[in-house]
Amino acid sequence: MSNPGNQRPSGMPCHRYRPFPAVDLPDRQWPSRTITAAPRWLLTDLRDGNQALIDPMNPARKRAMFDLLVRMGYQEIEVGFPAASQTDFDFIRSLIDSDAIPADVRISVLTQAREELIERTVQSLVGARQATVHLYNAAAPIFRRVVFGWDGDGRAECRAVAVEGTRAVMKFAESYLPGTDFGYEYSPEIFMDTELDFALEICEAVMDVWQPEADREIVLNLPCTVERSTPNVYADQIEWMSRNLTRREHIEGCLFGNGERSGNVDLVTLGLNLYSQGIDPMIDFSDIDEIRRTAEYCTRIGVHERHPYAGDLVYTSFSGSHQDAIKKGFDDLERQAAQAGRPVGELPWAMPYLPIDPKDVGRSYEAVIRVNSQSGKGGVAYIMKTDHHLDLPRRLQIEFSHVIQRHTEDEGGEVDAALMWQIFADEYLTPGAFELVKFGSVSDEGVERITATVRAFGAEHALAGTGNGPIAAFCDALSGADLGLGQGVGEGDTVRVLDYTEHALTAGRDAEAAAYLEIAAGERVVWGVGISHSIVDASLRGVISALNRVARQA
Repeated sequence: MSNPGNQRPSGMPCHRYRPFPAVDLPDRQWPSRTITAAPRWLLTDLRDGNQALIDPMNPARKRAMFDLLVRMGYQEIEVGFPAASQTDFDFIRSLIDSDAIPADVRISVLTQAREELIERTVQSLVGARQATVHLYNAAAPIFRRVVFGWDGDGRAECRAVAVEGTRAVMKFAESYLPGTDFGYEYSPEIFMDTELDFALEICEAVMDVWQPEADREIVLNLPCTVERSTPNVYADQIEWMSRNLTRREHIEGCLFGNGERSGNVDLVTLGLNLYSQGIDPMIDFSDIDEIRRTAEYCTRIGVHERHPYAGDLVYTSFSGSHQDAIKKGFDDLERQAAQAGRPVGELPWAMPYLPIDPKDVGRSYEAVIRVNSQSGKGGVAYIMKTDHHLDLPRRLQIEFSHVIQRHTEDEGGEVDAALMWQIFADEYLTPGAFELVKFGSVSDEGVERITATVRAFGAEHALAGTGNGPIAAFCDALSGADLGLGQGVGEGDTVRVLDYTEHALTAGRDAEAAAYLEIAAGERVVWGVGISHSIVDASLRGVISALNRVARQA
Protein backbone atom coordinates (compact mmCIF):
# COMPACT_ATOMS: atom_id res chain seq x y z
CA MET A 1 0.00 0.00 0.00
CA SER A 2 1.39 3.41 -0.94
CA ASN A 3 1.92 6.08 1.72
CA PRO A 4 -1.39 8.01 1.90
CA GLY A 5 0.44 11.08 3.25
CA ASN A 6 2.75 11.27 0.25
CA GLN A 7 0.43 13.41 -1.88
CA ARG A 8 1.59 15.39 -4.89
CA PRO A 9 1.36 19.21 -4.88
CA SER A 10 -1.63 20.49 -6.87
CA GLY A 11 0.32 23.09 -8.82
CA MET A 12 -2.41 25.66 -8.12
CA PRO A 13 -1.22 29.19 -7.11
CA CYS A 14 -2.19 28.92 -3.45
CA HIS A 15 0.63 31.36 -2.56
CA ARG A 16 -1.69 34.19 -3.70
CA TYR A 17 -3.93 33.66 -0.67
CA ARG A 18 -3.35 34.40 2.99
CA PRO A 19 -4.73 32.56 6.01
CA PHE A 20 -7.56 34.31 7.80
CA PRO A 21 -6.26 35.96 11.00
CA ALA A 22 -7.22 34.21 14.20
CA VAL A 23 -8.97 35.99 17.06
CA ASP A 24 -6.99 36.29 20.28
CA LEU A 25 -9.52 34.69 22.60
CA PRO A 26 -7.75 32.08 24.74
CA ASP A 27 -10.64 31.88 27.23
CA ARG A 28 -13.35 31.38 24.60
CA GLN A 29 -16.59 30.03 26.07
CA TRP A 30 -18.70 29.12 23.02
CA PRO A 31 -17.38 25.53 22.60
CA SER A 32 -18.82 24.50 25.97
CA ARG A 33 -22.18 26.25 25.61
CA THR A 34 -25.38 24.32 24.91
CA ILE A 35 -28.31 25.60 22.86
CA THR A 36 -31.51 25.38 24.91
CA ALA A 37 -33.95 27.67 23.08
CA ALA A 38 -34.67 28.97 19.60
CA PRO A 39 -33.24 32.36 18.61
CA ARG A 40 -35.16 35.21 17.07
CA TRP A 41 -35.50 34.47 13.38
CA LEU A 42 -35.57 37.04 10.60
CA LEU A 43 -36.35 35.85 7.08
CA THR A 44 -34.78 37.71 4.19
CA ASP A 45 -36.15 35.60 1.33
CA LEU A 46 -38.08 38.58 -0.03
CA ARG A 47 -35.04 40.87 -0.02
CA ASP A 48 -31.61 39.22 -0.22
CA GLY A 49 -33.11 35.97 -1.48
CA ASN A 50 -35.11 37.79 -4.15
CA GLN A 51 -32.31 40.02 -5.42
CA ALA A 52 -30.13 36.92 -5.89
CA LEU A 53 -32.56 35.34 -8.36
CA ILE A 54 -31.97 35.30 -12.12
CA ASP A 55 -35.70 35.90 -12.46
CA PRO A 56 -36.78 37.97 -9.41
CA MET A 57 -40.20 37.25 -7.98
CA ASN A 58 -43.22 39.01 -9.43
CA PRO A 59 -45.89 40.33 -7.01
CA ALA A 60 -47.83 37.04 -7.01
CA ARG A 61 -44.75 34.96 -6.14
CA LYS A 62 -43.69 37.51 -3.51
CA ARG A 63 -47.10 37.30 -1.88
CA ALA A 64 -47.01 33.49 -1.95
CA MET A 65 -43.63 33.57 -0.19
CA PHE A 66 -44.80 36.11 2.39
CA ASP A 67 -47.93 34.11 3.17
CA LEU A 68 -45.86 30.93 3.53
CA LEU A 69 -43.48 32.58 6.01
CA VAL A 70 -46.43 33.87 8.05
CA ARG A 71 -48.09 30.44 8.09
CA MET A 72 -44.85 28.87 9.29
CA GLY A 73 -44.76 31.28 12.22
CA TYR A 74 -41.97 33.71 11.32
CA GLN A 75 -42.65 37.04 13.01
CA GLU A 76 -39.84 39.17 11.57
CA ILE A 77 -39.71 39.29 7.78
CA GLU A 78 -37.51 41.52 5.64
CA VAL A 79 -39.87 42.34 2.79
CA GLY A 80 -37.75 44.33 0.37
CA PHE A 81 -35.36 47.08 -0.65
CA PRO A 82 -37.94 49.77 -1.50
CA ALA A 83 -35.52 52.52 -2.50
CA ALA A 84 -33.82 50.26 -5.04
CA SER A 85 -36.93 48.96 -6.81
CA GLN A 86 -40.38 50.33 -7.59
CA THR A 87 -41.60 46.73 -7.58
CA ASP A 88 -40.39 46.31 -4.00
CA PHE A 89 -41.90 49.66 -2.96
CA ASP A 90 -45.29 48.76 -4.48
CA PHE A 91 -45.23 45.28 -2.90
CA ILE A 92 -44.60 46.70 0.57
CA ARG A 93 -47.40 49.21 0.07
CA SER A 94 -49.76 46.42 -1.05
CA LEU A 95 -49.03 44.44 2.14
CA ILE A 96 -49.77 47.46 4.33
CA ASP A 97 -52.74 48.84 2.38
CA SER A 98 -54.46 45.43 2.18
CA ASP A 99 -53.86 44.76 5.89
CA ALA A 100 -52.07 41.52 4.97
CA ILE A 101 -49.56 41.76 7.82
CA PRO A 102 -50.73 40.03 11.02
CA ALA A 103 -50.59 42.09 14.18
CA ASP A 104 -47.77 39.97 15.62
CA VAL A 105 -45.54 40.21 12.52
CA ARG A 106 -42.89 42.90 12.14
CA ILE A 107 -41.75 43.78 8.64
CA SER A 108 -38.27 45.04 7.88
CA VAL A 109 -36.84 46.98 4.94
CA LEU A 110 -33.22 47.50 3.89
CA THR A 111 -31.54 50.73 2.87
CA GLN A 112 -28.11 52.07 2.11
CA ALA A 113 -26.85 54.99 4.19
CA ARG A 114 -27.86 57.78 1.79
CA GLU A 115 -30.42 60.35 2.88
CA GLU A 116 -32.60 60.32 -0.24
CA LEU A 117 -32.74 56.51 -0.16
CA ILE A 118 -33.52 56.50 3.55
CA GLU A 119 -36.46 58.86 3.06
CA ARG A 120 -37.90 56.73 0.25
CA THR A 121 -37.44 53.63 2.42
CA VAL A 122 -39.28 55.12 5.39
CA GLN A 123 -42.09 56.36 3.12
CA SER A 124 -42.75 52.76 2.07
CA LEU A 125 -43.69 51.93 5.68
CA VAL A 126 -46.37 54.56 6.27
CA GLY A 127 -49.30 52.94 8.05
CA ALA A 128 -47.44 49.83 9.21
CA ARG A 129 -48.17 48.65 12.76
CA GLN A 130 -44.64 47.31 13.37
CA ALA A 131 -41.67 48.06 11.15
CA THR A 132 -37.88 48.12 11.21
CA VAL A 133 -35.47 49.99 8.98
CA HIS A 134 -32.24 48.08 8.41
CA LEU A 135 -29.36 50.38 7.46
CA TYR A 136 -25.96 49.13 6.37
CA ASN A 137 -22.61 50.38 5.15
CA ALA A 138 -19.51 48.37 4.30
CA ALA A 139 -16.86 48.70 6.99
CA ALA A 140 -14.01 46.38 5.92
CA PRO A 141 -10.57 47.88 5.13
CA ILE A 142 -10.59 46.85 1.46
CA PHE A 143 -13.92 48.64 0.97
CA ARG A 144 -12.74 51.76 2.79
CA ARG A 145 -9.56 51.88 0.70
CA VAL A 146 -10.55 50.46 -2.71
CA VAL A 147 -14.30 50.90 -3.10
CA PHE A 148 -14.74 54.27 -1.36
CA GLY A 149 -11.21 55.59 -1.88
CA TRP A 150 -10.85 57.20 1.55
CA ASP A 151 -7.42 58.40 2.64
CA GLY A 152 -5.59 56.84 5.57
CA ASP A 153 -7.47 54.05 7.31
CA GLY A 154 -10.88 55.54 6.39
CA ARG A 155 -12.33 54.79 9.79
CA ALA A 156 -13.56 58.31 10.54
CA GLU A 157 -15.34 58.59 7.19
CA CYS A 158 -16.92 55.16 7.54
CA ARG A 159 -18.12 55.90 11.06
CA ALA A 160 -19.59 59.22 9.89
CA VAL A 161 -21.62 57.47 7.17
CA ALA A 162 -23.15 55.13 9.75
CA VAL A 163 -23.86 57.91 12.26
CA GLU A 164 -25.40 60.32 9.74
CA GLY A 165 -27.44 57.50 8.24
CA THR A 166 -28.81 56.66 11.67
CA ARG A 167 -29.75 60.31 12.26
CA ALA A 168 -31.55 60.39 8.91
CA VAL A 169 -33.52 57.23 9.79
CA MET A 170 -34.61 58.80 13.07
CA LYS A 171 -35.57 62.09 11.39
CA PHE A 172 -37.72 60.51 8.69
CA ALA A 173 -39.28 57.97 11.06
CA GLU A 174 -40.41 60.81 13.33
CA SER A 175 -41.89 62.60 10.33
CA TYR A 176 -43.58 59.71 8.48
CA LEU A 177 -44.24 57.01 11.10
CA PRO A 178 -45.75 58.63 14.20
CA GLY A 179 -48.10 55.71 14.92
CA THR A 180 -45.72 52.86 14.08
CA ASP A 181 -43.95 50.62 16.58
CA PHE A 182 -40.61 51.45 14.99
CA GLY A 183 -37.33 49.56 15.31
CA TYR A 184 -33.83 50.01 13.97
CA GLU A 185 -31.23 47.56 12.73
CA TYR A 186 -27.67 48.37 11.75
CA SER A 187 -25.12 46.22 9.91
CA PRO A 188 -21.40 46.92 9.58
CA GLU A 189 -21.42 45.12 6.23
CA ILE A 190 -18.48 42.77 5.53
CA PHE A 191 -18.20 42.40 9.32
CA MET A 192 -16.07 39.26 9.12
CA ASP A 193 -13.29 41.24 7.33
CA THR A 194 -13.63 44.32 9.56
CA GLU A 195 -11.17 44.90 12.41
CA LEU A 196 -13.00 43.86 15.58
CA ASP A 197 -12.10 47.01 17.48
CA PHE A 198 -13.48 49.16 14.65
CA ALA A 199 -16.62 47.01 14.30
CA LEU A 200 -17.22 47.64 18.01
CA GLU A 201 -16.43 51.34 17.64
CA ILE A 202 -18.86 51.90 14.77
CA CYS A 203 -21.65 49.92 16.51
CA GLU A 204 -21.20 51.95 19.69
CA ALA A 205 -21.27 55.20 17.68
CA VAL A 206 -24.57 54.16 16.10
CA MET A 207 -26.02 53.21 19.51
CA ASP A 208 -24.94 56.57 20.96
CA VAL A 209 -27.15 58.25 18.36
CA TRP A 210 -30.08 55.82 18.59
CA GLN A 211 -30.03 55.63 22.41
CA PRO A 212 -31.58 52.15 22.81
CA GLU A 213 -33.84 51.50 25.79
CA ALA A 214 -36.09 48.69 26.97
CA ASP A 215 -38.87 49.68 24.56
CA ARG A 216 -36.51 51.14 21.95
CA GLU A 217 -34.31 48.29 20.82
CA ILE A 218 -31.57 48.22 18.26
CA VAL A 219 -30.51 45.08 16.39
CA LEU A 220 -26.82 44.93 15.53
CA ASN A 221 -26.36 42.50 12.67
CA LEU A 222 -22.85 41.10 12.27
CA PRO A 223 -22.90 39.48 8.83
CA CYS A 224 -20.50 36.85 7.58
CA THR A 225 -20.98 38.30 4.10
CA VAL A 226 -18.35 36.12 2.42
CA GLU A 227 -17.43 33.11 4.50
CA ARG A 228 -13.68 33.05 3.99
CA SER A 229 -12.74 31.87 7.48
CA THR A 230 -13.54 28.60 9.19
CA PRO A 231 -16.69 28.58 11.39
CA ASN A 232 -14.70 28.58 14.62
CA VAL A 233 -13.09 31.92 13.71
CA TYR A 234 -16.48 33.52 13.07
CA ALA A 235 -17.69 32.08 16.39
CA ASP A 236 -14.69 33.73 18.07
CA GLN A 237 -15.56 37.05 16.39
CA ILE A 238 -19.15 36.86 17.61
CA GLU A 239 -18.09 35.99 21.17
CA TRP A 240 -15.58 38.87 21.18
CA MET A 241 -18.32 41.29 20.13
CA SER A 242 -20.82 39.78 22.56
CA ARG A 243 -18.52 40.44 25.49
CA ASN A 244 -18.58 44.14 24.64
CA LEU A 245 -22.24 44.56 23.59
CA THR A 246 -25.59 43.59 25.03
CA ARG A 247 -26.13 40.15 23.53
CA ARG A 248 -29.36 38.70 22.21
CA GLU A 249 -29.46 35.92 19.66
CA HIS A 250 -30.90 37.02 16.33
CA ILE A 251 -30.33 34.99 13.18
CA GLU A 252 -31.08 36.10 9.63
CA GLY A 253 -31.27 33.80 6.65
CA CYS A 254 -33.45 32.24 3.95
CA LEU A 255 -35.42 29.07 3.39
CA PHE A 256 -33.15 26.41 1.87
CA GLY A 257 -30.13 28.75 1.92
CA ASN A 258 -31.10 30.99 -1.00
CA GLY A 259 -29.20 34.27 -1.36
CA GLU A 260 -26.37 36.08 -3.09
CA ARG A 261 -23.40 34.03 -4.36
CA SER A 262 -23.22 30.84 -2.27
CA GLY A 263 -26.37 31.79 -0.36
CA ASN A 264 -27.43 32.60 3.20
CA VAL A 265 -27.69 30.37 6.21
CA ASP A 266 -30.43 27.79 5.58
CA LEU A 267 -33.10 28.41 8.21
CA VAL A 268 -34.90 25.16 7.39
CA THR A 269 -31.79 23.15 8.27
CA LEU A 270 -31.01 25.35 11.26
CA GLY A 271 -34.55 25.12 12.65
CA LEU A 272 -34.86 21.37 12.17
CA ASN A 273 -31.40 20.84 13.64
CA LEU A 274 -32.79 22.42 16.80
CA TYR A 275 -35.90 20.25 16.52
CA SER A 276 -33.77 17.10 16.28
CA GLN A 277 -32.21 18.09 19.63
CA GLY A 278 -35.59 18.38 21.34
CA ILE A 279 -35.72 22.19 21.08
CA ASP A 280 -38.88 23.81 19.72
CA PRO A 281 -37.75 25.98 16.77
CA MET A 282 -40.96 28.02 17.22
CA ILE A 283 -41.53 27.51 13.48
CA ASP A 284 -43.95 25.01 11.91
CA PHE A 285 -42.11 22.60 9.58
CA SER A 286 -44.84 19.94 9.74
CA ASP A 287 -45.53 20.08 5.97
CA ILE A 288 -42.01 20.19 4.57
CA ASP A 289 -43.13 19.30 1.04
CA GLU A 290 -45.54 22.25 0.89
CA ILE A 291 -42.74 24.53 2.15
CA ARG A 292 -40.40 23.14 -0.50
CA ARG A 293 -42.96 23.38 -3.31
CA THR A 294 -43.82 26.98 -2.47
CA ALA A 295 -40.15 27.98 -2.21
CA GLU A 296 -39.42 26.32 -5.56
CA TYR A 297 -42.39 28.09 -7.16
CA CYS A 298 -41.38 31.46 -5.77
CA THR A 299 -37.63 31.25 -6.48
CA ARG A 300 -37.73 28.93 -9.51
CA ILE A 301 -34.77 27.14 -7.95
CA GLY A 302 -35.08 23.47 -7.13
CA VAL A 303 -34.32 22.08 -3.68
CA HIS A 304 -31.62 19.44 -3.95
CA GLU A 305 -32.66 15.81 -3.58
CA ARG A 306 -30.11 15.50 -0.77
CA HIS A 307 -31.23 18.52 1.23
CA PRO A 308 -30.94 17.39 4.87
CA TYR A 309 -34.66 17.53 5.69
CA ALA A 310 -36.62 18.40 2.53
CA GLY A 311 -34.87 16.47 -0.23
CA ASP A 312 -36.81 13.80 -2.09
CA LEU A 313 -34.19 11.18 -1.19
CA VAL A 314 -33.17 12.25 2.30
CA TYR A 315 -35.29 9.66 4.14
CA THR A 316 -34.51 6.89 1.66
CA SER A 317 -31.62 4.46 2.05
CA PHE A 318 -30.31 2.70 -1.02
CA SER A 319 -27.98 0.35 0.84
CA GLY A 320 -29.48 -2.99 1.86
CA SER A 321 -27.70 -2.88 5.23
CA HIS A 322 -29.10 0.58 5.93
CA GLN A 323 -32.59 -0.62 5.03
CA ASP A 324 -32.20 -3.60 7.36
CA ALA A 325 -31.07 -1.36 10.23
CA ILE A 326 -34.00 1.01 9.74
CA LYS A 327 -36.49 -1.87 9.57
CA LYS A 328 -35.11 -3.25 12.84
CA GLY A 329 -35.39 0.23 14.35
CA PHE A 330 -39.08 0.41 13.45
CA ASP A 331 -39.63 -3.10 14.82
CA ASP A 332 -37.99 -2.07 18.09
CA LEU A 333 -40.16 1.05 18.41
CA GLU A 334 -43.29 -1.03 17.83
CA ARG A 335 -42.22 -3.52 20.51
CA GLN A 336 -41.57 -0.70 22.97
CA ALA A 337 -44.93 0.88 22.17
CA ALA A 338 -46.76 -2.43 22.70
CA GLN A 339 -45.01 -3.00 26.03
CA ALA A 340 -45.76 0.54 27.20
CA GLY A 341 -49.31 0.56 25.88
CA ARG A 342 -48.66 3.83 24.10
CA PRO A 343 -48.67 4.92 20.44
CA VAL A 344 -45.29 4.86 18.67
CA GLY A 345 -45.62 8.61 18.12
CA GLU A 346 -45.40 9.25 21.86
CA LEU A 347 -42.10 7.39 22.35
CA PRO A 348 -38.66 8.99 22.19
CA TRP A 349 -37.32 8.77 18.65
CA ALA A 350 -34.32 6.45 18.29
CA MET A 351 -33.72 5.20 14.77
CA PRO A 352 -30.64 4.20 12.76
CA TYR A 353 -29.79 6.74 10.03
CA LEU A 354 -32.91 8.89 10.57
CA PRO A 355 -32.32 11.86 12.94
CA ILE A 356 -36.02 12.77 13.01
CA ASP A 357 -39.30 10.95 12.40
CA PRO A 358 -40.26 11.65 8.75
CA LYS A 359 -43.91 11.87 9.81
CA ASP A 360 -43.11 14.91 11.96
CA VAL A 361 -42.44 16.88 8.77
CA GLY A 362 -45.32 15.39 6.80
CA ARG A 363 -43.45 12.60 5.05
CA SER A 364 -44.60 8.99 4.98
CA TYR A 365 -42.61 5.84 5.70
CA GLU A 366 -43.33 4.48 2.21
CA ALA A 367 -39.98 5.39 0.66
CA VAL A 368 -38.12 4.36 3.79
CA ILE A 369 -39.52 0.85 4.14
CA ARG A 370 -40.35 -0.06 0.56
CA VAL A 371 -37.29 0.99 -1.43
CA ASN A 372 -34.91 -1.91 -1.07
CA SER A 373 -33.07 -1.54 -4.36
CA GLN A 374 -32.72 1.26 -6.88
CA SER A 375 -31.49 -0.91 -9.73
CA GLY A 376 -33.17 0.10 -12.98
CA LYS A 377 -34.84 3.29 -11.69
CA GLY A 378 -32.83 5.56 -13.97
CA GLY A 379 -33.48 3.38 -17.00
CA VAL A 380 -37.21 3.18 -16.27
CA ALA A 381 -37.48 6.96 -15.94
CA TYR A 382 -35.46 7.48 -19.14
CA ILE A 383 -37.65 5.19 -21.27
CA MET A 384 -40.90 6.60 -19.88
CA LYS A 385 -39.77 10.13 -20.74
CA THR A 386 -38.11 9.57 -24.11
CA ASP A 387 -40.51 6.95 -25.52
CA HIS A 388 -43.78 7.85 -23.84
CA HIS A 389 -43.28 11.56 -22.97
CA LEU A 390 -44.11 10.97 -19.30
CA ASP A 391 -41.74 12.86 -16.99
CA LEU A 392 -42.37 10.94 -13.77
CA PRO A 393 -41.68 12.70 -10.45
CA ARG A 394 -38.77 11.17 -8.58
CA ARG A 395 -40.80 9.35 -5.93
CA LEU A 396 -43.11 7.97 -8.60
CA GLN A 397 -40.00 6.79 -10.49
CA ILE A 398 -39.01 4.87 -7.38
CA GLU A 399 -42.47 3.39 -6.95
CA PHE A 400 -42.85 2.36 -10.61
CA SER A 401 -39.33 0.89 -10.76
CA HIS A 402 -40.48 -1.64 -8.14
CA VAL A 403 -43.54 -2.46 -10.21
CA ILE A 404 -41.16 -3.21 -13.09
CA GLN A 405 -38.87 -5.16 -10.78
CA ARG A 406 -41.73 -7.34 -9.57
CA HIS A 407 -42.66 -8.03 -13.20
CA THR A 408 -39.11 -9.08 -14.14
CA GLU A 409 -38.84 -11.28 -11.05
CA ASP A 410 -42.17 -12.98 -11.85
CA GLU A 411 -41.93 -13.16 -15.64
CA GLY A 412 -38.21 -12.92 -16.40
CA GLY A 413 -36.80 -11.51 -19.61
CA GLU A 414 -36.25 -7.97 -20.81
CA VAL A 415 -38.80 -5.15 -20.47
CA ASP A 416 -38.77 -3.06 -23.65
CA ALA A 417 -40.50 0.29 -24.17
CA ALA A 418 -43.81 -1.20 -25.39
CA LEU A 419 -44.06 -3.68 -22.53
CA MET A 420 -43.10 -0.98 -20.05
CA TRP A 421 -46.03 1.14 -21.25
CA GLN A 422 -48.42 -1.78 -20.87
CA ILE A 423 -47.22 -2.41 -17.31
CA PHE A 424 -47.59 1.30 -16.53
CA ALA A 425 -51.11 1.48 -17.99
CA ASP A 426 -52.19 -1.66 -16.12
CA GLU A 427 -50.90 -0.23 -12.85
CA TYR A 428 -52.04 3.40 -13.11
CA LEU A 429 -54.53 3.91 -15.96
CA THR A 430 -56.70 0.78 -16.09
CA PRO A 431 -60.32 1.27 -14.92
CA GLY A 432 -61.06 -0.21 -11.52
CA ALA A 433 -63.44 -0.08 -8.61
CA PHE A 434 -63.63 3.72 -8.78
CA GLU A 435 -64.80 5.83 -11.70
CA LEU A 436 -65.31 9.57 -12.12
CA VAL A 437 -68.70 9.71 -13.84
CA LYS A 438 -69.04 13.50 -14.08
CA PHE A 439 -68.09 16.67 -12.26
CA GLY A 440 -68.62 20.41 -12.32
CA SER A 441 -66.94 23.23 -10.46
CA VAL A 442 -67.27 26.97 -9.91
CA SER A 443 -64.86 29.44 -8.36
CA ASP A 444 -66.06 32.24 -6.09
CA GLU A 445 -63.62 34.67 -4.44
CA GLY A 446 -60.79 32.17 -4.37
CA VAL A 447 -62.92 29.26 -3.14
CA GLU A 448 -63.49 26.34 -5.52
CA ARG A 449 -66.79 24.45 -5.15
CA ILE A 450 -67.11 21.08 -6.86
CA THR A 451 -69.92 18.61 -7.36
CA ALA A 452 -69.06 15.15 -8.64
CA THR A 453 -70.59 11.76 -9.24
CA VAL A 454 -68.20 8.95 -8.36
CA ARG A 455 -68.94 5.27 -8.93
CA ALA A 456 -67.34 3.11 -6.21
CA PHE A 457 -67.66 -0.67 -6.36
CA GLY A 458 -70.70 -0.27 -8.61
CA ALA A 459 -72.54 2.24 -6.40
CA GLU A 460 -72.80 5.88 -7.44
CA HIS A 461 -72.11 8.63 -4.91
CA ALA A 462 -73.12 12.29 -5.35
CA LEU A 463 -70.38 14.29 -3.65
CA ALA A 464 -69.71 17.97 -2.99
CA GLY A 465 -66.67 19.72 -1.59
CA THR A 466 -64.77 23.02 -1.36
CA GLY A 467 -61.10 23.96 -1.46
CA ASN A 468 -58.58 26.43 -2.81
CA GLY A 469 -58.65 24.66 -6.19
CA PRO A 470 -60.41 21.82 -8.02
CA ILE A 471 -58.11 19.10 -6.66
CA ALA A 472 -58.45 20.24 -3.04
CA ALA A 473 -62.21 20.55 -3.47
CA PHE A 474 -62.44 17.04 -4.98
CA CYS A 475 -60.39 15.56 -2.14
CA ASP A 476 -62.62 17.37 0.33
CA ALA A 477 -65.64 15.82 -1.40
CA LEU A 478 -64.13 12.33 -1.18
CA SER A 479 -63.04 12.72 2.45
CA GLY A 480 -65.53 11.40 4.92
CA ALA A 481 -67.62 9.55 2.34
CA ASP A 482 -68.10 5.85 2.92
CA LEU A 483 -66.49 4.60 -0.30
CA GLY A 484 -66.43 0.93 0.59
CA LEU A 485 -62.68 0.56 0.97
CA GLY A 486 -62.97 -0.85 4.46
CA GLN A 487 -60.36 -0.48 7.17
CA GLY A 488 -57.90 2.33 6.55
CA VAL A 489 -59.98 4.31 4.03
CA GLY A 490 -63.64 4.82 4.68
CA GLU A 491 -66.06 7.05 6.44
CA GLY A 492 -64.19 9.64 8.50
CA ASP A 493 -60.86 9.17 6.74
CA THR A 494 -59.35 11.90 4.62
CA VAL A 495 -58.08 11.90 1.08
CA ARG A 496 -55.34 14.48 0.64
CA VAL A 497 -52.64 15.41 -1.85
CA LEU A 498 -49.02 15.11 -0.70
CA ASP A 499 -47.39 15.98 -4.01
CA TYR A 500 -48.59 17.11 -7.43
CA THR A 501 -46.92 17.54 -10.82
CA GLU A 502 -48.38 18.04 -14.27
CA HIS A 503 -47.12 18.71 -17.79
CA ALA A 504 -48.32 18.72 -21.38
CA LEU A 505 -47.74 15.55 -23.39
CA THR A 506 -47.95 17.24 -26.79
CA ALA A 507 -48.17 20.74 -28.20
CA GLY A 508 -51.16 22.38 -29.85
CA ARG A 509 -54.82 23.13 -29.16
CA ASP A 510 -55.77 19.46 -28.65
CA ALA A 511 -52.75 18.65 -26.51
CA GLU A 512 -53.11 16.08 -23.76
CA ALA A 513 -51.81 16.66 -20.27
CA ALA A 514 -50.54 14.24 -17.65
CA ALA A 515 -51.04 14.76 -13.92
CA TYR A 516 -49.22 12.86 -11.17
CA LEU A 517 -50.55 12.96 -7.61
CA GLU A 518 -49.16 11.40 -4.47
CA ILE A 519 -52.29 10.71 -2.43
CA ALA A 520 -52.75 9.87 1.24
CA ALA A 521 -56.00 7.91 1.53
CA GLY A 522 -56.47 7.19 5.20
CA GLU A 523 -53.28 5.38 6.23
CA ARG A 524 -52.26 4.45 2.69
CA VAL A 525 -49.95 6.55 0.51
CA VAL A 526 -49.89 5.83 -3.23
CA TRP A 527 -49.35 7.60 -6.54
CA GLY A 528 -52.08 8.08 -9.11
CA VAL A 529 -51.81 9.20 -12.73
CA GLY A 530 -54.38 10.88 -14.97
CA ILE A 531 -54.18 11.74 -18.67
CA SER A 532 -56.74 13.96 -20.41
CA HIS A 533 -57.14 16.92 -22.78
CA SER A 534 -58.12 18.96 -19.69
CA ILE A 535 -55.56 19.40 -16.92
CA VAL A 536 -58.37 19.57 -14.32
CA ASP A 537 -59.88 16.35 -15.65
CA ALA A 538 -56.43 14.73 -15.72
CA SER A 539 -55.83 15.77 -12.11
CA LEU A 540 -59.13 14.37 -10.85
CA ARG A 541 -58.53 11.16 -12.80
CA GLY A 542 -55.17 10.97 -11.04
CA VAL A 543 -56.95 10.98 -7.68
CA ILE A 544 -59.28 8.22 -8.91
CA SER A 545 -56.23 6.28 -10.18
CA ALA A 546 -54.75 6.39 -6.68
CA LEU A 547 -58.00 5.17 -5.11
CA ASN A 548 -58.17 2.28 -7.60
CA ARG A 549 -54.64 1.28 -6.62
CA VAL A 550 -55.59 1.41 -2.92
CA ALA A 551 -58.61 -0.78 -3.69
CA ARG A 552 -56.48 -3.34 -5.58
CA GLN A 553 -53.92 -3.47 -2.78
CA ALA A 554 -56.50 -3.71 0.03
